[in-house]
Amino acid sequence: MNLALFDLDHTILPLDSDNQWGQFLARTGAIDAAAYNLRNEQFFADYNAGQLDATAYLEFALGAMAPFSRAQLDDWHAQYMQEIVRPALMPAALALVKRHQDQGDLVAIVTATNRFVTSPIAAAFGVEHLIAAEPELRADGSLTGRLLGTPTYAEGKITHTLAWLDRLGKTLNDFERTYFYSDSQNDIPLMSIVTDPVATNPNAKLTAHALAHGWPILQIFND
Repeated sequence: MNLALFDLDHTILPLDSDNQWGQFLARTGAIDAAAYNLRNEQFFADYNAGQLDATAYLEFALGAMAPFSRAQLDDWHAQYMQEIVRPALMPAALALVKRHQDQGDLVAIVTATNRFVTSPIAAAFGVEHLIAAEPELRADGSLTGRLLGTPTYAEGKITHTLAWLDRLGKTLNDFERTYFYSDSQNDIPLMSIVTDPVATNPNAKLTAHALAHGWPILQIFND
């Protein structure tokens, strides 16, 4: 059996699910669009500068949902899936995931975005295993706005992936081949410890790294 890991945003989904969710909430009037966009732009600038505080960003995104009941959030998310995510599910991306599943590989999505936003998206891809940022929940299932544990970001993806495998009684060495598909240089740490890193729709920094290290480059959205 092989292991196939997939980043989500801009890798197998041609958008940023977290950003699109925030924009969706703003359009519904649930949150203040101007204030949200200003703060989001500040985080995006930090991200581009390589200075993102991942915990602060995640708690900003989770905090936007904290005032609402879980039932309300679930209703909004169902609408978000119908209007934004499902139209963005590309046949080439679905086929790539399915090919690994049909080969009997263990498949997981490993994303820095939080589990509330991404769990239904993973289900839409038919992927059972999701490694994502974990929101703290109240007893009724609503979100407190806080993050549990460390972010699933950069080196954190290694920590969380190895912990997930350990819960399954496995290590990376138990697989003949281990794949990780990603678009971003932020995922170079995890890409560097698998046997088959695949730069997928890569940004400029990951493209340069992939070319320098002989990693394959895959374009599934615009080839």
